[in-house]
Amino acid sequence: MTGLRLGPLLRYVDQDTATVWVETEAPCQAEVHCEGSTAGGTARTWQVAGHHYALITVVGLEPGTETPYRVTLDGEQVWPLAGSPFPTSTIRTLPPPDAPPARTPPLRIAFGSCRWAARPAGARHDPMGPDALDALAHRAMNGGPRPDVLLLLGDQVYADETSEPVRARLARHRDLSRPPWDQVADYEEYTELYYESWLDPEVRWLMSTVPSCMIFDDHDVIDDWNTSEAWQRGIRATDWWRERILGGLSSYWVYQHLGNLSPAELAEDPVFAAVRAADDGAPPLRAFAERADQDPAAARWSYRRDFGRTRLVMIDTRAARVLPESERRMVDDEEFDWLHAQVLDGGPGAVDHLVLGTSLPWLLPPAVHGLETWNTALCSGARGTRWSSFSEKLRQRADLEHWSAFPRSFRALTELIQRVATDQDAPASVNVISGDVHHAYVAEPEFDDLKVAGGGQRSRVVQLTCSPIHNNIPAVMRSGFRFGWSRAGRRLGRLLERHARTGEPALRWNRTGGPWFGNMLMTLTLHGRDATYQLEQARPATSAPDGTPRSGLEPVFSGRLSGTEPAAPPSRDKS
Repeated sequence: MTGLRLGPLLRYVDQDTATVWVETEAPCQAEVHCEGSTAGGTARTWQVAGHHYALITVVGLEPGTETPYRVTLDGEQVWPLAGSPFPTSTIRTLPPPDAPPARTPPLRIAFGSCRWAARPAGARHDPMGPDALDALAHRAMNGGPRPDVLLLLGDQVYADETSEPVRARLARHRDLSRPPWDQVADYEEYTELYYESWLDPEVRWLMSTVPSCMIFDDHDVIDDWNTSEAWQRGIRATDWWRERILGGLSSYWVYQHLGNLSPAELAEDPVFAAVRAADDGAPPLRAFAERADQDPAAARWSYRRDFGRTRLVMIDTRAARVLPESERRMVDDEEFDWLHAQVLDGGPGAVDHLVLGTSLPWLLPPAVHGLETWNTALCSGARGTRWSSFSEKLRQRADLEHWSAFPRSFRALTELIQRVATDQDAPASVNVISGDVHHAYVAEPEFDDLKVAGGGQRSRVVQLTCSPIHNNIPAVMRSGFRFGWSRAGRRLGRLLERHARTGEPALRWNRTGGPWFGNMLMTLTLHGRDATYQLEQARPATSAPDGTPRSGLEPVFSGRLSGTEPAAPPSRDKS
């Protein structure tokens, strides 16, 4: 009997179709059976470097329903696991597109980033505390509310910070005293990270029953990935980087990216077709990864998902970068044209809510924003070569590579958001959701001087940041982020911008919540033109009947972005 190695992961779901991803122990026919329904799907596995996978398209589902399912391999049931204590996994489809809000449930989007599956060896951080994904799973399996979709905004795995068990497995095959030392080296070693992360029993069950959308950030490959042209030039000169980046991009494509796509997009994907047609899909996949690394325009990792009248556009802020100092941009021109087209598709009134997913926040603590703007100007020679050399070292050491470190792209994204928010029949809310910075906050831009086309109502625009899911930062960095939001931090940011002669900032914003620290998830709830959000922190909770400790989610902060209730007044804490 062929066994199930990893999964199932429920990925894409719409009104009548879903995709389910699995990794198996050997080649086989994988099938999803929907209980009490004629819906289902089947797929033959395909191989990459000795590992076998299937992405099963489930068809025939009814809109607005919840359907239990099971998975068989060559006719033998492998999911639910024998003796499983968890509820049966289900597929919950979206309501019919023409259903009125009064007859549809709210759409709940939970999001966060930065999850250590296990504590890295030698970590000096404070104790991590409970895993927010575990806490969400515990609540859902006990009948509590669960999201309709889970957005994982980067650092799903840490290729550069491995745990003791992973390091022990790596040491069986190579000498860890040689580069890349105890970090992962290639595709095979990346698979160890996904097993460690997604075989956690509670997380495995959660991801089998809650659809997920994902995007990478730096630690999925390496800290500071594509920070600058100088960084890229230096790492490409090493003798171990090529296998690392090819393994990182290839494994991301298999384990994360494919599930972000709709069945129609998968059917038109030439790389997916080539991998499935090959005896071993590793060569065509490696060739694709090589092209993607050398030329950002050769691959698109960004994607769009529509959930009724809510649109999610997930933006790749790592692999799409243009790094030469004179051309420096977060995404290349072709990618930004695509983003523009996806956001504006359908014209005014096409959506009630726009969600822009970006692993790196658009609006940062003011001191950090000013520091990154200053640093970028100095790196490009605004104060001479001595400042330029110092600033490049600072940029790499301090991770100064968010949207504010790409001023041209920051302005372009700001202008796009302004256009959407002030268009006739604008969405009720425009939400930029992010992670990365290991604290949570809410920030809102000042657009008060902008006129709305046709005299309509302007969108409520917010930056919602939630990180980490399961990680921590030293106390000194917590103090640094608090300072970054303070009045003194704002003043410092402005002084740095004046020193670099960058001119007036393109935007000012208010902090309306936070900062908060700890392992957290944020949930954005959308219903008609109503929009609310809630931040929850993972806390230790009572033990299960068998004595196993369980974590819980405790509300920390909530707010209303649009709807019949008045929104919370903005903070006076301005950038």
